[in-house]
Amino acid sequence: MAASLGLPPMTGFMRGYVRLIDRINYLIGRIVMYGIFGMVAILLWSSISKAAFTVPAFWTLEMAQYAMVAYYLLGGPYSMQLGANIRMDLFYGSWSDRRKAWFDAFTVLFLIFYLGIMLYGGIESTAYSIEYNQRSPTLWRPLIWPIKAIMCLGIFLMLLQAISELFKDIFRLRREEI
Repeated sequence: MAASLGLPPMTGFMRGYVRLIDRINYLIGRIVMYGIFGMVAILLWSSISKAAFTVPAFWTLEMAQYAMVAYYLLGGPYSMQLGANIRMDLFYGSWSDRRKAWFDAFTVLFLIFYLGIMLYGGIESTAYSIEYNQRSPTLWRPLIWPIKAIMCLGIFLMLLQAISELFKDIFRLRREEI
């Protein structure tokens, strides 16, 4: 199809990639953003159980931490997609769109490298947790591999979104529509 439009085949792939990854991360981000209510419910139960029953629910604080990790890492690609991430705007805000695209295209390469290393380490750590049935050292002692798997998924989705952002910057530099 790209050839019939007079576009190089890679451009068609890049457009399809951007659309697919943006759609996936948008849907996941919209679902995950309601996870804050689950986290609040867990912490509310923790407070109620301590006050009313004078028996602390040992699982609640650790479960709230796990929920926060999932919320943060699975919502990160959505935040990146919306441009809601934090930037040093001292100089960036006054730059032209083309200069911003050059700068973003350059810096996203560092992010892609960093996320690749994080994903590699996360997969190794998850495999170790599964192999040795690793548990948290707390009183509740939940398995650790499920949260590590969620972390790997979040890092992987962030890596895919970073590549999507690189492609968008390339299109901006070429002054093409996505």
